[in-house]
Amino acid sequence: MTYQEYEQAVSKLNKYAYYYYVKDDPITTDEVYDELYRFIEEFESKNPQSVLPNSPTQRVGDTISSGFEKALHKSRMWSLEDVFSKDELQKWMDRVYKFASDITFYCEPKYDGASLNLFYENGKLSQAITRGDGLQGEDITQNAKTIKTIPLSISHKKPIEIRGEVVIFKDEFEKINLQREKNSESLFANPRNAAAGSLRQLDSSITAKRNLVFLPYGVGTGELDFDSLYELMTFIYTLGFKEPPYREICRNATEIETVYETMKAQRDGYDMMLDGMVVKVDSIKQQNAMGYTVKYPRWAVAYKFPAVEKITRIKDILLQVGRSGVITPVAVVEPTEIEGVVVERATLHNFDEIKRKDIRINDKVIILRSGDVIPKIIKVLAAYRDGTQQIVQRPTICPVCSSELLDEGALIKCQNLTCKARVVNSIIYFASKQCLDIEGMGEKIVQTLFDAGLLKSVEDIYVLSLEDLLKLEGFKEKKAQNLIDAIQKSKHCECWRFVKSLGIEHIGEVASKSLCNTFGLGFTKASKEQLIEIDGIGKEMAESIKEFVKINKEHILKLQNILSPTQPKQNKIKDNPFKDKTIVLTGSMTKPRDQIKLMLEQLGAKITNSVSKKTDMLIYADDAGSKYDKAVALGVTILKEREMWEMLDE
Repeated sequence: MTYQEYEQAVSKLNKYAYYYYVKDDPITTDEVYDELYRFIEEFESKNPQSVLPNSPTQRVGDTISSGFEKALHKSRMWSLEDVFSKDELQKWMDRVYKFASDITFYCEPKYDGASLNLFYENGKLSQAITRGDGLQGEDITQNAKTIKTIPLSISHKKPIEIRGEVVIFKDEFEKINLQREKNSESLFANPRNAAAGSLRQLDSSITAKRNLVFLPYGVGTGELDFDSLYELMTFIYTLGFKEPPYREICRNATEIETVYETMKAQRDGYDMMLDGMVVKVDSIKQQNAMGYTVKYPRWAVAYKFPAVEKITRIKDILLQVGRSGVITPVAVVEPTEIEGVVVERATLHNFDEIKRKDIRINDKVIILRSGDVIPKIIKVLAAYRDGTQQIVQRPTICPVCSSELLDEGALIKCQNLTCKARVVNSIIYFASKQCLDIEGMGEKIVQTLFDAGLLKSVEDIYVLSLEDLLKLEGFKEKKAQNLIDAIQKSKHCECWRFVKSLGIEHIGEVASKSLCNTFGLGFTKASKEQLIEIDGIGKEMAESIKEFVKINKEHILKLQNILSPTQPKQNKIKDNPFKDKTIVLTGSMTKPRDQIKLMLEQLGAKITNSVSKKTDMLIYADDAGSKYDKAVALGVTILKEREMWEMLDE
């Protein structure tokens, strides 16, 4: 075989694969396909230096990674706002119509899988990254290359990001679980679980065996000249990607609802799992004009299918202790399967909800599970009560450390910071960027140190030594020294950071700054009446502070001695339009919100998160939402961000 014949054979085999895997329309027999495949394999074994990167043989995973590296997306991958009814959809559309009236909508299935971002350069697949937090994910390029519906090369030569969902078809899911059952392996809960697990296999040969399917739904970075999303996606499908089973252009809510009902009625007949329908503004120009909120694109929404409800029985109610000490009741229910997931627990939120719904042990109840949301009890079937039901008592003692609990009505809390159930999460919170900002002390590191017996309380952070860290797996000298340096750097922190890091219930950044500005480090000696006098500190917050100090005073003083927090400086601030004003910021500012917040605080302003009668001023960007409306209703002074900068220049 000559190299030219080899190139032609690869091209022909890729065409066969495209029609088989993408178009679901085979144009040859398995025998012909296999013969040509062996023909190519033979040439490549004799000429390894000439193997084409888009050869089908390159899809067979044969590497085992030690782990996945983090990688940045070229542009952010946004999540979608969810709506669950006609009314919620209409409210979203009303917001969209504020930008333009001549809008058409692009509707397509919302796949229940794992998001993936593909990056092509010079027509070659160069990187595949999981969604992660939207800004960065894990580089799983080797695994992505094993997915037959992901082209290794495309005809579009300019750099482009193609976003989509990786799914496992239902019949393939059944085969995988059947094989796992024969091998005495744990079964996957559902196709989405199987797709996500298969995508992140360290052994890419396992990924290759799973028959994953990539279904594109959009484009990130890319130089494309299209007016319509429908036209853009049509072009993407011509590059060799699999088309959705259904997509439609709609002109109004009635047409959208028709498509939604059609898709919902046919959902069980689709090859893949769907959990709703995505509605997007079709005009790309209008999309750009609408932009984004902090969380979502304004021009797209996920119209979710109704959640599934099942009847089960409450076997017991357990008590869980969270980081802040809040006791959360959790119902243990008879195992109930909902869409392939066996549900054995349901959230009860708090004891007020138990009382309101009159939930009792051994009650028959209706539970609801929507997507990944933890199942919840939506109704008690009191008619089935037979006298065996037990009323749930409010706890008075912590189930873990036996400390007396603080009962605030809706919330019941363990205030003991040394409670084992609180320790790990308390340390993670203490070291987080929002508190002491100890770089390198993330969740995994804290858990490792806790498991090794090196951290039993927050104070233990400051007795860690280089020798301690070097004994642990994964710690080399540079990493260990960097962590020790970061811990030392956290000393002499600002007073408010110290107060916030304690994790007092209801006390965030704003309240911490108010406490420090009023009392400094002497906040522990303040009476309840003195605390309530502080603007923004109410009765509930004051009680929380007093109860926390009562139980943890020794711990607070010990940390003060270790950290030596700096007392707030009482600088005399010159008169300015923002001095002594309570200000709320809203919208996407031209500079980072934290930067503007710090600048205004240095001018003597107090920045809060919510609009109230006590708010003096609202500063907003062009995409202001409900805070703007509330400020208008309350007669609060309203200022555009541009006007703020002009006042500062003056």
